Amino acid sequence: MKKILKLSIDLHGKDAQEAQVVIDTTVQEKNITFPTDVKLHRKIATECVQIAKAEGIPLRETYTRTVKHLVYLQRGRNNIRTKKKALKAARRLKTISGRLLRELQRKLPPGRLKDYEQKLAVFEKILSQERNSKNKIYSIHEPHVYCVAKGKDHKKYEFGSKVSIARTQNSGIIVGALNIETNQYDGHTLAAALQQIEELRGSRPTVVITDQGCRGRKHYGETEVVNARDLRRQKKAHGKRKVKNQLKKRSAIEPVIGHLKSGHRLSRNYLSGVFGDNINVMLAAAGYNFKRFLRKLKYFWLDLLSRVFAGNTGRIAPEMDF
Repeated sequence: MKKILKLSIDLHGKDAQEAQVVIDTTVQEKNITFPTDVKLHRKIATECVQIAKAEGIPLRETYTRTVKHLVYLQRGRNNIRTKKKALKAARRLKTISGRLLRELQRKLPPGRLKDYEQKLAVFEKILSQERNSKNKIYSIHEPHVYCVAKGKDHKKYEFGSKVSIARTQNSGIIVGALNIETNQYDGHTLAAALQQIEELRGSRPTVVITDQGCRGRKHYGETEVVNARDLRRQKKAHGKRKVKNQLKKRSAIEPVIGHLKSGHRLSRNYLSGVFGDNINVMLAAAGYNFKRFLRKLKYFWLDLLSRVFAGNTGRIAPEMDF
């Protein structure tokens, strides 16, 4: 996938070798439901029963109807009349899930227990985690997913992985697309993003323009880091003018991220695991670059044909900037 992304960058030639690069981070959401404790505990109870049936293990009780009824009861927690009963149902559901898990661990043969060891460890961590626990698990089939709060009013929390997108300042070509496996501060992702840019296009940018989420570092090796805070620190008019020119097109990366999400499948990732996260972001960026190159090629041929036919008919074709 990295070779495909590199090819999409190389097609643009010198346009992709700009010294100034704009970097921003966003979230690619995983294809999971909005996580709640009740949903996770219900899945644990259901999957424990399924494993027991597959292995031929008799359980004292499956709690199938009870779990269904408790999920129904806990929906009333926003009503003052049914809140107490709803919270009691949620606690009861957690108790049943733990009971089924422990019974399954006792009755599974040692040889078969190893096959389910990883999944049962995920079940145990979900049942032990509290509201303020760190490194929480939000999905059973995607346990690596983490919660990202980007400060959006319409979507307070997003569950997936953070990605770093790098775009050339003037030509608008994506020269870096990196999946961040852990929820890091944006400034700490710059080193890995710069290394990927150097691997993909063969040269390291001299200036990186970021938003204020990456404040704190001024240099990464020979690369200078510029953001809006530098404008306030400048005392002389020449320095302010220089920083203003650098920041002039910083916000142009925001619609690029929007196009990646709406037109290139970065909004929701359907591929499994961390490997799927890496593949999805690189293919989305490669698709954007290929589409940009095809549009450039289309305008080139349209301009060429318009000039040819204009010459035959005696008319002058309008100039087309591509």
